[in-house]
Amino acid sequence: MATKKTTAPRPLLGAHMSIAGGTPLAIERGDSIGCTAVQIFLKSSNRWRAKPIGDDEAAEFKRKLAASGVRIVFGHDSYLINLASPKDALYRKSIDSMTDEVERAARLGVPFIVIHPGSHMGEGDEWGLQRVVEGIDAVFARTPDAQVSIAFEITAGQGTNLGYKFEQIAYLIESVSDRSRAGACFDTCHAFAAGYDLRTPKAYKETMKEFDRVVGLKNLLAVHLNDAKGDLGGRLDRHDHIGKGRLGLDAFRCVMTDPALRDVPKVLETPKGPDMKEDVENMKILLGLMKR
Repeated sequence: MATKKTTAPRPLLGAHMSIAGGTPLAIERGDSIGCTAVQIFLKSSNRWRAKPIGDDEAAEFKRKLAASGVRIVFGHDSYLINLASPKDALYRKSIDSMTDEVERAARLGVPFIVIHPGSHMGEGDEWGLQRVVEGIDAVFARTPDAQVSIAFEITAGQGTNLGYKFEQIAYLIESVSDRSRAGACFDTCHAFAAGYDLRTPKAYKETMKEFDRVVGLKNLLAVHLNDAKGDLGGRLDRHDHIGKGRLGLDAFRCVMTDPALRDVPKVLETPKGPDMKEDVENMKILLGLMKR
């Protein structure tokens, strides 16, 4: 008797999608090019205020998600937010805005939001990290019933930006008031720019071993798949297409075939046009690396 062949589920792979025209359209865009994971802004990335998400929009978002091949959608915070700011007015505005983002995510059923830890603007890393912890604690206190976590993203370390060391990401996760609502996002370009090598199987293994030791793979909620225009440790936050930058294909082969990352959603944040053909090509390359 012939046995029925089973096919492995497609990996959680996709890209950041525009919410122009409403959040439900981000699902349509992602699904149209075969995404199984999608990242979105929960409101305009360069405006403080946004129209509230109404019941109809939230219901349509969930309906389209359920009917699509997209299996997870997560958020990314606004670029205006700086929870490490020493300027009290901006700090309070950032807390208010982050609270709004968590509430918007909760309405849509989005499980977590990736955030850049912020910039201390000259006050020092230690001061800035504590400022971020206090800001996130304020957001958590305002949203006690929201089933939405925060994923602190490793950064390239440009200027006074925080989050360029695994130890800083670990500190944030361990120091917030509700650890069950905190995790990490690993960005390949940022990690490389911050000095963590991924270019060979040996280098990749050593870097991820260090990540697991310091941060914990159990805390990894998402991966950003971006090649890098800058050099190792150059602190340059410039994304490139897969295999076109200084990281190269071997780094992404390691990521895509790492059993420890199998169930972690991975999304592209590489440059693209409105027809998303660049996303299609990058995903094709990434899936092809899994077969070699």
